[in-house]
Amino acid sequence: MKVHEKIRFLRNQKGWSQEKMAEKLSMTTQGYAKVERGETDYQSNAENYLAKLAKIADILGVNLEELIMNGDKAIYLVGGNDNNWGDNVVIGSPVELAFEVQKQQLIIELKDKELALQQREIENLKEIIALLKNQGAVKC
Repeated sequence: MKVHEKIRFLRNQKGWSQEKMAEKLSMTTQGYAKVERGETDYQSNAENYLAKLAKIADILGVNLEELIMNGDKAIYLVGGNDNNWGDNVVIGSPVELAFEVQKQQLIIELKDKELALQQREIENLKEIIALLKNQGAVKC
């Protein structure tokens, strides 16, 4: 069941109208109806979307994780600069997320090693230049 379907299902279980949910969320009925239809664009503003889902979960009496779990899949925020979350939303199982984190850690480790090698090469070239200057082979 998708998030918006769960929201509708849980609201119906409580016997509440869309108008009542919208009122509890301090939003318009039309805006709330979009949430239930799955028309909310979380990619463009994931941080606000998850904040809204947290509020919805609280009102419906479930925790956010229960609400966003889709079978064994969930929505995760990964990093983000200056509230720009659009490209940092990962949907997957906890195992898939753990694999992605491990993969990113290995990439970072590899980049750190490449950077260290480049720094050593720069130091070696500086030493060669200094030796050549001392021998008078290079004039600067």
